[in-house]
Amino acid sequence: MLKSDKLKKIITLLADGEFHSGTELAERLGISRSAVSKQLSVLPDLGLQYSAISGRGYRLHSPIELLDSLVINQYLSEATQQLITSLEIFDQLDSTNRYLNEQAQHQGNSGVICLAEHQTAGKGRRGRQWVSPFGSNIYLSILWRFQKGYSSISGLSLAIGVAVIRALKQLNIQSVSLKWPNDIYSNGKKLGGILIEISGETEGPCYAVIGLGLNLFLPDEQAAGITQEWTDLSKLLGKNFTGRNQLVAYLLEHILNLLTDYEAVGLTHYIDEWRQYDCLVDHPAQLFFETHTITGIIAGIDNNGLLMVKQPDNSIRSFASGEVSFHSTPL
Repeated sequence: MLKSDKLKKIITLLADGEFHSGTELAERLGISRSAVSKQLSVLPDLGLQYSAISGRGYRLHSPIELLDSLVINQYLSEATQQLITSLEIFDQLDSTNRYLNEQAQHQGNSGVICLAEHQTAGKGRRGRQWVSPFGSNIYLSILWRFQKGYSSISGLSLAIGVAVIRALKQLNIQSVSLKWPNDIYSNGKKLGGILIEISGETEGPCYAVIGLGLNLFLPDEQAAGITQEWTDLSKLLGKNFTGRNQLVAYLLEHILNLLTDYEAVGLTHYIDEWRQYDCLVDHPAQLFFETHTITGIIAGIDNNGLLMVKQPDNSIRSFASGEVSFHSTPL
């Protein structure tokens, strides 16, 4: 939770991006003007930049759309709603993935959904932190249980990437692509990432926590520490992105329906579509491992979802993991 209910109320009042006077805020919250100022001073710590102008009041630099389960449900089909055990929205959480991993250990069922307005320790791939300012992006995790073990869900992160692209295209968001194994890209820059954590039996019941971070509006101040090229939907569209709750619903619609039969159909059902969005293929790249580096031309993915790299001697090698760095801008 946020430090106080008053802070959440101030954010809700300022979410429209318009000016609100200190007097108005004080009256609406039943506190003093100085108390309003004290609450506002916390906003930059959450990644919310604001202006204070004498005679006009306070406003956020960019409007935000707060998450609302009722609005999300309005966009969900009845069939998808039946797949959701619970949908929890937190003002602040260390990590949505961490939270659902804990729930899974306490026998949480398939279809538990966790969303956060702000993460204090968002998890990226290979232990990186996922920058998570308040109310600006999507931080979503889903708990799902499988019966046939790890091998039955091989390639799941690739399939989830296809589901994310489908959801974006449903909102007519074009120029999006996939970078092996789990990144959402646009115009050579990272738009989002998928982090799947699996636990359980190798040949028996297991569960996956499927985490998705998607940049809708990432303030430059918050992104200063990101070491790779990044983008967000507002940059992609040339305007502030609206429809955050609607996009969450479309993501859930596509991802949950994928999960219901993934053990039966596997990656084979999604691999041709994934290849349509592949932004690495035919590009010179380096594949980094802990002890060595492989250089070559990316030749796409094989039918098992492994990355194929063409070597200088024209041979093809396939890899199940590794960190890919481009020599040239991906599609």
